[in-house]
Amino acid sequence: MVVMAAGAGAAMATSRPMHSVTTLITVDVRSTGSASFARRQQQQHKYEVASLSRPNLLEAAFTGLHCTDFGAFLCPRQHRFCSGISEVALQRSATHLQQSRKSRWAVVSASSGQTESKKILLMGGTRFIGIYLARLLVEAGHEVTMFTRGKAAITQQLADESDKDYAEFSGKVKHIQGDRLDFEGLKSKLSGTGFEAVYDINGREAVEVEPILEALPNIKQYIFCSSAGVYLKSDLLPHFEVDAVDPKSRHKGKLDTESLLQKKGVPWTSIRPVYIYGPLNYNPVEEWFFHRLKVGRPIPVPNSGLQVTQLGHVKDLAKAFVSVLQNPVAIGEVYNISGSKYVTFDGIARACAKAAGFATPEIVYYNPKEFDFGKKKAFPLRDQHFFTSIEKAQKDLGWAPEFGLVDGLADSYNLDFGRGTFRKAADFSTDDMILEKLGIKVAVAA
Repeated sequence: MVVMAAGAGAAMATSRPMHSVTTLITVDVRSTGSASFARRQQQQHKYEVASLSRPNLLEAAFTGLHCTDFGAFLCPRQHRFCSGISEVALQRSATHLQQSRKSRWAVVSASSGQTESKKILLMGGTRFIGIYLARLLVEAGHEVTMFTRGKAAITQQLADESDKDYAEFSGKVKHIQGDRLDFEGLKSKLSGTGFEAVYDINGREAVEVEPILEALPNIKQYIFCSSAGVYLKSDLLPHFEVDAVDPKSRHKGKLDTESLLQKKGVPWTSIRPVYIYGPLNYNPVEEWFFHRLKVGRPIPVPNSGLQVTQLGHVKDLAKAFVSVLQNPVAIGEVYNISGSKYVTFDGIARACAKAAGFATPEIVYYNPKEFDFGKKKAFPLRDQHFFTSIEKAQKDLGWAPEFGLVDGLADSYNLDFGRGTFRKAADFSTDDMILEKLGIKVAVAA
């Protein structure tokens, strides 16, 4: 299946009435006959999907299309993007393998109706996600202890945080210094601590998790930060939690960790974010665009710029992490977490410009196969369609992202880059290679 962009005057691939759009999407289904999809079952969910004829497949591909000034945003609704799969039935399996584990976790105090205060261990948490997650947990009345190597400050004051609020928060956070790769030392430091829940933000391999489980045999919930990068690349999008995973993924260690938690019988929950952005982001997602917008340089984008992806704000992600704590529905479950809309690469560039108050950027396109960038990344995102459905988290957890893309990027810019702070200095060396080949000269500021 191939997705192609067409101008507004292009012929429609289907006679189905369309919403008014500025960019249309056509679909070339390179198959014969009907597109048949078998019933699939994974964990305790069943999805039954219909057999669709080619015209229906094309019609379904258009469902939910919505465009804005920033590029094509596609809402998932009930269909996969350009797949034609409709979600006909979703039901719980009669055999609920996780029921006994879910019953172990008391969510609500019967007398007060409030969630119980818990003794929580946060593995990592000083760089990005944990900075916001720790605040929410402390605000909710939990006792939070961070386990870090102690090379960075345990807490840091946020740009929009008052001295009083920061002092109150930082005074409540405890710390255990150690190296999680020193397994015997880790077990020694955690044994007998009585932690009831673990948030593992920086775990990469299953072997790093097993010592924690051994040291905390009575843990009531292990909440793991995985990645949507575990999914097997597919023409059928968005990715759902039941989709096939890639055993050769560079995130294989996170898949192994999920399997370990399941095997050990631990009450666990795994969160799979897509691209995360927001103030203090150490991955150059929005920062990459801001650097170029600030000095008025063209934005080099691979291929067509119509690749569709998904960004989620770190503060929304932190709230999702909190929503699974003490939640019996979340035990033994995996959740995709990201923004509610999908966006093209071109759309991200325009959204960053609007959010930061810059002029509409000049976007130039290049073929990555024509360049040898060495070990440098010429673009911060993977050059493919890559986005997920967040419907399961919305339904199970009552969670929903609060940030739209532009206001989320504005939050990131105003509280970070716009204040002169960033993680990586600008490097335009790959840009210059691209612009030189394209014959585009860039004026250098005096």
